[in-house]
Amino acid sequence: MMLENPEGPPANLDAVVEGLCHPEATLSRRARAERVVPLPSRDAVIEIFESLRCALFPGYFGISEVSAQTLPFHLGHILDEVRMKLELQTFRSLAFKMGQETDLENLKQKAREISIEFLRRLPRIQAVLAEDVQAGWEGDPAAISTDEVIFCYPGILAITSHRIAHELLRLGLDILPRMISEYAHSVTGIDIHPGAEIGRFFFIDHGTGIVIGETCRIGNHVRIYQGVTLGARSFPLDDEGNPIKGVLRHPIIEDNVTIYSGATILGRISIGRNSIIGGNVWLTRDVPPETRVTLGGNRRESFENGGGI
Repeated sequence: MMLENPEGPPANLDAVVEGLCHPEATLSRRARAERVVPLPSRDAVIEIFESLRCALFPGYFGISEVSAQTLPFHLGHILDEVRMKLELQTFRSLAFKMGQETDLENLKQKAREISIEFLRRLPRIQAVLAEDVQAGWEGDPAAISTDEVIFCYPGILAITSHRIAHELLRLGLDILPRMISEYAHSVTGIDIHPGAEIGRFFFIDHGTGIVIGETCRIGNHVRIYQGVTLGARSFPLDDEGNPIKGVLRHPIIEDNVTIYSGATILGRISIGRNSIIGGNVWLTRDVPPETRVTLGGNRRESFENGGGI
């Protein structure tokens, strides 16, 4: 339906602006606060992540015309830009976290050290990601090649973001890792908290709807399908009713475990090595090694091979 007068007089936004700037509005107070250092930029952090993907998978993302002769120049150019951008966003993140009354020169030096140390870790991150790609190739009969796994699989994008975000978290940052993980979450539908510890040869198949909580610990050669939740059953509250931070509240998944679609595993429980968790299972208790857990006829869990609990 066409508007009768699409070029009518502009709306008077003064009252709207005044309302949004009201002194009692919490967000407005934050925006009006005098900031010596701006907040971290989400767009800049996404650019850093995409540049890191180009460096970790050279020739696959970004410039594809890369040869053995041009590779060192190509990587050097990318990493020099990443270093400068990461140093700035790290500085802003530290200033946001520690308060702008802190010695800013000290924070700049710390940001520089964190950025350089992170870049030093990239070869190790790349080596682990190569194993994740191999796990995807070996674990999916539909995979044509490892190239397809790198180019097309949302699980690899999510795992890449996690490997990067987890290292930044280990270096003492918090806002930047979360920005990276939530960017990947928005793109893939896979939600992995940067704090989760994930072992080698990790494979996410399909992936949409997977949730992996902050204190999860996942072993080597683990395979997870779409819709799986590795979450918290409950969490303790302080005297004022606020959640107590840092409590170990998510599952431990041991080596060589497969978790099929729709399974929900809650609390600080252990899923023993070489176990298989069937689709749509709801688990809040430990599973011994070598156990197959499926839904029985009454839709209760059935434990096989490894015995019951």
